[in-house]
Amino acid sequence: MIAVLLHPVFGRLFAAQVVALLGTGLLTVALGLLAYELAGARAGVVLGAALTIKMVAYVGLSPVLGALVAHWPRKAVLVGTDLVRAAVALCLPFVSEVWQVYALVFVLQAASATFTPAFQATIPDVLPEEEDYTRALSLSRLAYDLENLLSPALAGVLLLVMSFHWLFLGTVTGFLGSAVLVLSVALPRTEPRRQRPFRERLTRGIRIYLATPRLRGLLALNFAAAAVGAFVLVNSVVIVRGVYGGSEADLALAMAGFGGGSMVMALVLPQLLHRVSDRRVMMQAGAGLSMLALAAGLFVVLLDAPGWRVFWLSWVAVGALYAAVLTPAGRLLRRSAHEEDRPAIFAAQFALSHACWLIAYPFAGWAGATLGLGAALALAGAAGVVAVVLAGRFWPEGSGAPIVHEHPDLPPDHPHLKAHGGRRHAHVFVIDDEHRAWPTQG
Repeated sequence: MIAVLLHPVFGRLFAAQVVALLGTGLLTVALGLLAYELAGARAGVVLGAALTIKMVAYVGLSPVLGALVAHWPRKAVLVGTDLVRAAVALCLPFVSEVWQVYALVFVLQAASATFTPAFQATIPDVLPEEEDYTRALSLSRLAYDLENLLSPALAGVLLLVMSFHWLFLGTVTGFLGSAVLVLSVALPRTEPRRQRPFRERLTRGIRIYLATPRLRGLLALNFAAAAVGAFVLVNSVVIVRGVYGGSEADLALAMAGFGGGSMVMALVLPQLLHRVSDRRVMMQAGAGLSMLALAAGLFVVLLDAPGWRVFWLSWVAVGALYAAVLTPAGRLLRRSAHEEDRPAIFAAQFALSHACWLIAYPFAGWAGATLGLGAALALAGAAGVVAVVLAGRFWPEGSGAPIVHEHPDLPPDHPHLKAHGGRRHAHVFVIDDEHRAWPTQG
């Protein structure tokens, strides 16, 4: 896996991702402390509103901003959004009102909603070989998990010698470092086959996504992962402190178990996906994740909470299954669109997957507080089971094989007909200008 880091372009792009993630991790800690300084006991309300703004920006703005910058040079988009994020982080230490925090968070997350899909869509072009791309996806998963573990520790060390306001400077440094690293590489140029009106650019990614069976299945699996993942992220503190009477260190240990399981799976996945299909890995992981949550929730409801060691091991298993569901998603997106449409389809995945989290987060908090933790976990698992069943219906086996279909609407001299030998032919199917609907039969 490490060999892919020797690639001259990907190595620097991965480094850009890592330094930006570290900056984002410092921002999370600093934002919490800033909220407490401004709002005191209502800091939780401020942070909750900031997280809601983040999700709304991700869901609502990602396709819109992606369509706006669709014809811009990719490097300009990545560097420009990094500079916007750095500028916002530089302003945050000087705010004096809560509404200013909300406004700046909205701008920062709007920039992230543009940067992240564009960055993700660039990697398949940099690494055209599927095995290399799979390793890159696993490394990206590792980077996210390590950031969750290391950023709070780094922030804690820095807070021993400086005020939390200086953490924002670390965030600025991370985003500027990312911009410099992106500037230092030559990115592949993608030229659209034709100029499209804004309205078509706005809806194209979502249309391709929802018209492709394996991506409809991916959306259902995204929801299953979000349902269980949101419970872990929202209610772990309540479980550790309230149920087990644990300390802050115990909470860190529980979350390290979740992240550690995810990292182990990320290391295993490249070899596993070399032997087993994406569908089988993702469907079985989604089923395992949902059934584990359902069984654990029912166990708590009927018998009481298990011992600490069993709880910790279950969080490790949840983390591993969660990663197995989500990490291969980039491979499905890569296969489901031509090069010119990848930014749009990655933006669609970004928006739709975060829409799942926008539903799952408040439900996990409400259910845990109202119905009890066991019932909330069981409901999250049940929702996941339903989503996995739907994923199996949306994404039939063998949907990646060549499909026989016809083009009665194309002129006889159309280049597509000439390339494939007539109106009736077979090839691996992708939704595009010549293929606007998935064939219902061969």
